[in-house]
Amino acid sequence: MKNGLALQLERLLSGVSDHGVRHLAEVEADLAQTGALLGDAIEKLGASFLAIHAAARAQQEMVALLAADNAIAPEIIAKLQAMSGEMNQHVGIAVTNLQFHDLTSQLIGRVLQRVAGLQQVLAAFGSGTLAVPPESGDDQIAALINGINRKVAVRSKRLDSVLWKTVRQNRMESGEAELF
Repeated sequence: MKNGLALQLERLLSGVSDHGVRHLAEVEADLAQTGALLGDAIEKLGASFLAIHAAARAQQEMVALLAADNAIAPEIIAKLQAMSGEMNQHVGIAVTNLQFHDLTSQLIGRVLQRVAGLQQVLAAFGSGTLAVPPESGDDQIAALINGINRKVAVRSKRLDSVLWKTVRQNRMESGEAELF
């Protein structure tokens, strides 16, 4: 009976380790792909906002030329200048809000570190670190389980100490970013 129990315990812990590590590898790959997609999208958004800003500036210059030639009524010039100022303000706000890329990149990086650390924690359950002799008694199995618990606790504590919270901003409009 004890031989079967020891073997079942070994299979259980090894299975937990193998499945956990495999799923965490998938999470890691998905997060890396998310980061790459996010970076590409932000780069394109930034370029688009800068192009809009350049077009608005060119439009302002044309309005100024037409105004100098008295080709446009003064009240229309004033409206066009106000609209142009609004566009500049909105583009500036949009470009500033692209800071979320820095914040999300940091968060994704931290999650990737946590995934790697969790993989190491799960490795404590792996078949390479767990050897339950078939003739093991209850005391030996309990000692083995306590040893695994200590390994998991040490690795988890080490992971927590490495991954202190570096991104403190919760909302974009709060303006309280602690990036590094």
